Amino acid sequence: MALNNPAFNNPAFQDPRAVQSYPGGARAASLTPPPAAAAGSASRGGVDLAAQAQMEGAFAGPPAGSAETGRMTIEDTVVKTVSLFAILLVTAAVGWVWTLGGLTPTTTSVSALPMIVGGLAGFVLALVIIFTSRKKVRPALIFAYAAAEGLFVGGISAFFEVMYPGIVFQATLATLVVVGVTLALFASGKIRASARATKIFLIAMVGYLVFSLVNVGLMLFNVPIAGGAFGLRSVEVFGIPLGLIIGVLVVIMAAYSLVLDFDQVQQGVRNGAPRQYGWLSAFGIMVTVVWLYIEILRILAILRGSE
Repeated sequence: MALNNPAFNNPAFQDPRAVQSYPGGARAASLTPPPAAAAGSASRGGVDLAAQAQMEGAFAGPPAGSAETGRMTIEDTVVKTVSLFAILLVTAAVGWVWTLGGLTPTTTSVSALPMIVGGLAGFVLALVIIFTSRKKVRPALIFAYAAAEGLFVGGISAFFEVMYPGIVFQATLATLVVVGVTLALFASGKIRASARATKIFLIAMVGYLVFSLVNVGLMLFNVPIAGGAFGLRSVEVFGIPLGLIIGVLVVIMAAYSLVLDFDQVQQGVRNGAPRQYGWLSAFGIMVTVVWLYIEILRILAILRGSE
């Protein structure tokens, strides 16, 4: 199931037995016996009384959170996700202003540099995070990824806003609606990941990636069939832009990817994954939400361009 989002392709979200021996896992802690175990039973009575008093104090206190247990929790993952999106929003504002050359949108001072720098940096950081997370989760790299994605999102948003005023608000609202509805349906148990649906999703995802690469190649070589603003996506099928048809399907794919992300977070919590994997979960959710936003932005641009 974790194959949909590489961020979750980690034993912490899949195999509960593997989690036990991870740094901070239950088995890792149990492999080293406490030093007092070899001291004998000379002071067993005093120890029992102290243990009883400690247990009573634990029951009287507030429930333990992720900080006390060292384990991943839903609440802690939500906090981490929100903090990453806060970083993204700050750098998105920087990317917006940088792209426009100021606070006022104009067609003469638009720069693609923030979008390019943020996109390339985000791609490289994402690969590093994914391929190194099996050994160690590095929150600093995830923070850097959120900052880079902010530059990219702010840059591309400003770029589209200049061409189609008001489009960024529409795309943001639509993204929030899709994420909110998906989360509500998942929390209520009305939608769940299944093996069959995931296989279909993976096949569709491969097909979409191939189409995107072919489309970019045709646009780079100025092939006439891909001569529109969005390449093959500008081609009309029965009067409907192909990009609109594909875009709707991709939004559905992104929504299902969110379902898989939420499912993997729950799996990590059930497995007792170490607390640090909450950052990896937040990273995975951010990847999916940014993908969803970009696709919705492109759908709206195609619609506005065909008016």
